[in-house]
Amino acid sequence: MKRPTIADVAQRAGVTKAAVSFALNGQPGVSAATRERILAIADEVGFKPSSAARALSDGRSGAFGLVIDRPALTLGIEPFFMQLISGIQAELSPHHVTLLFTMAEDQAAEIEMYRTWWAQRKVDGVFLVDLQLRDRRVPVLKDLSMPAVAIGHPRGAGGLPAVWQDDRAATTMVVGHLAGHGHQRIARVGGFPRYWHSKLRTDAFARVAEAAGLDAVSVAADYTAEHGVEATRALLDGAEPPTAILYDNDVMAVAALGAAQRAGLAVPGDLSIVAWGDSALCELVHPAVTALRWDTVEAGAQAARLLNLAAEGGGEVGSFQEGPPQLVIRESTGRPRTPRVDRQGA
Repeated sequence: MKRPTIADVAQRAGVTKAAVSFALNGQPGVSAATRERILAIADEVGFKPSSAARALSDGRSGAFGLVIDRPALTLGIEPFFMQLISGIQAELSPHHVTLLFTMAEDQAAEIEMYRTWWAQRKVDGVFLVDLQLRDRRVPVLKDLSMPAVAIGHPRGAGGLPAVWQDDRAATTMVVGHLAGHGHQRIARVGGFPRYWHSKLRTDAFARVAEAAGLDAVSVAADYTAEHGVEATRALLDGAEPPTAILYDNDVMAVAALGAAQRAGLAVPGDLSIVAWGDSALCELVHPAVTALRWDTVEAGAQAARLLNLAAEGGGEVGSFQEGPPQLVIRESTGRPRTPRVDRQGA
């Protein structure tokens, strides 16, 4: 069956195509009775205006964009992004706004995509994730006057509205839990050093641990299971191995748990493990992994609300700080065993 067009609606209503456009977009130019008749006919024939037509009539495309510059393998196993997208989509769907989602090879490709989207009126704004030190995307979006909301700390957002976590408060919660169990040497396996959230968490971890009188070290990884295991092995093979490790995501934490067990280490007796983000993965392994539980779905929904306000141009849009996480204490953390058992290397 041929898809109905604006010309079909106009012919059945006995009006011009311009009158149909006025009626569908709520613009003056037709009487109330004519508007109701046109809307009824459009509904009857199943006519929906295209995003291009909407963009020409009211300046809005009815879509927001999200570009992620991470390896596809990492994205496929990272629960954070799935939860974030779920929250965004849950907020956009009732308003019939589409989420245009894609991936980019690097920041240059991402920037080019923004330029193309904006020039072609494909999106009304974008969500910016994984804020980087000296991020080139922020000034480009400002030059384009393209509405954007950053998922990350305002320090890296360059004045863009941001949805952000209090990394220091969350770190204090974890370090306090480990110190309460008697740990003296702790470590953190973080993400890419170029990310703002990696820097902020690394700084917070060092300062909070120092204030608690603990020895602490942070090492970088790429969020994958393989790199999480490699980083864990390097830490445990050191002269003074940590008795507890905080991982920047659940994937690395669960992978490190398996590696420690294969090496004959007892968790939590020889090594306590904590994940920065909680997911079903943390509950399905044995022992279950202690983790910080964030309301990532709500963070996504809030980001969508802010971006919609920015796209409407109703004035300055502020940032939103997420609520504090819940530290879900499970069996992977406890008192360190003294003396430490002999290891064969994780």
